[in-house]
Formats: sequence, C-alpha cells, structure tokens
Amino acid sequence: MIHRTPLPFFKGDVRLAGQLFRNTDRLDVRQPAIVATGSWLTVKEQMPAVYAVPLAERGYTVFTFDFSGFGESGGEPRQAEIPDRKIGDLIAAIDFVNTLACVEPDRVAHLAICASAQYGLAALARGARASHFISIAGWYHDPVSVAPFYGGMPGVSARLEVAKSALDDYTTNGKVATVPAYKAGDETAAMFFELDYYGNASRGAVPQWTNAMATLSWLYWFTFDGLRAADHVQTPALFVHSDGCVFPDNVRSIHARLRGPKQMVWSEGTQTDFYDQPAQVRVAVDAADAFLKGV
Repeated sequence: MIHRTPLPFFKGDVRLAGQLFRNTDRLDVRQPAIVATGSWLTVKEQMPAVYAVPLAERGYTVFTFDFSGFGESGGEPRQAEIPDRKIGDLIAAIDFVNTLACVEPDRVAHLAICASAQYGLAALARGARASHFISIAGWYHDPVSVAPFYGGMPGVSARLEVAKSALDDYTTNGKVATVPAYKAGDETAAMFFELDYYGNASRGAVPQWTNAMATLSWLYWFTFDGLRAADHVQTPALFVHSDGCVFPDNVRSIHARLRGPKQMVWSEGTQTDFYDQPAQVRVAVDAADAFLKGV
C-alpha cells in the first residue's frame, strides 16, 4: 500500500503544494528520496504521480509538488512558465526534502521528465542539493533548437511580440492574458499539434490541470538556454531517452559535457510515451532504480 501525504512547503512567502509517497506510514523508517517533476505547464498529478507510485513501491520516498503559479501552489502570475522561478522552486523543494527525518541523509535524487529536466540541470549548476539526477525524455532547448517547433524564427518573433504586450498588461494592471496550453490546430496555443496525452482525460487531461499558459511566458521560454548548465554539473546523472523523443542530439551533447559519473539508457518510444505508458515507464523506473542503487 502506498501512503500519500499532503505536505506543503514554502519558498520565501510562497506556499507550494507537495505530496509525499511512501510504502510505509512509519516515520522512523528512513528511505532514499526522489523529487519527481514533469513537463512544462503541468501539475503534480500528471507525470510525477505516474512515476511516484512504482518508485515508492520499490522503497523510495517520492516527493511531488506544484511549481509556483500552478496547480494548488501559490504564486503570481498564474500559469506562467518562467524557468528561473521554477529553478528556484526546485532548489527549495530539494532543500525541504533534505530536512525530513524519514529520508536518508544526503540521498535525495531529482527525477525530471521532459522540460523540468533542463530546469533540474540548471538547479544543479546553482548548487541544488540533489545526490543524483535522472532525466526521462528530457527537453533541453536553446533559441536555435526550439525555433523549428514554432515555424522558425518568424514564428518565434511573432510570439515574442504578443508576449511583450502581455507582459506590459501584467506589469501595468496585473492582468494575466492566457492562451490554451494545448489545443490542436490553434497556433496561438502553447502546444498546437496533435498530442493525445493532453487531449485525453484518461492520460494527461486530469481535473487538477488548468489548460492555460500565461502569454507572457513566451518571453521567458524562448530566451532560456537549457544546455549551458551542463558544463558546470558534476552530480551523477542518468539519461533515459530515445530517437522518438525531443532533441536527441542535445541530450547526447549534454551527456558528453557533464563532469561527473553518467549513464545513458537509449530506449524506444515517443516523447509522451515516457509520460505514462506502461512499457516506457517501466524501462525508466527500472533504469532509475538500478542507477540509484549502483552509483
């Protein structure tokens, strides 16, 4: 039986909603811990919860949380994908889990799915106290590699203009303009191509998820460099990826540049398969378990 315990924590004055997954309700039983995070614009009940259960079954204390401005967490502006804010949240979450008596000292790993992997890498470069880093279908972008998703630089420039106007509205009157996080065929949406995961109530379209992105997010998304932190990270790292996932060449580049112990598991499946499909999740969980027990 997996015990789920709501456990909020704070980053400054902002209350962040967290949940602890354990296979025991005894707080005197110490376990290695994992902070699990998901893709951009998502909440803890999506990818992180999918991974939390099988990892908790294997004897890990798994902590999931909503980033500032998302889900049950506080923070303004809402639904804003701001990498620097998320990096700070990650550092705070890992620090918090390191204080828990039911966790083995200095055994708090970060397991990051999709876009939160690039934030996790940046958090490590800033000194996040994670003992291990696990990237599952990691999304690592810079302005050049991300542009083709949006019609090249003309598409990026158009979205930046909309974002500048939205940011001006927010700073002037507090209004947060939004677009859909996912809407197939709507090019104003954050994700506008067919993705069954976000459109399917049995997969990612869970009740806790708000299908919206603050339009000002484009400014922060397109100007973020998710690759540069690799040169400054020595934390033991595992990458689970495939040619069917995003940016395989970026993942190989980051893996090569890391300074510490590192492993790569090259598997099969598409990006969203690794979010919740049993075969891909099993591969990732098996690899993570072996990595954490062997390094």
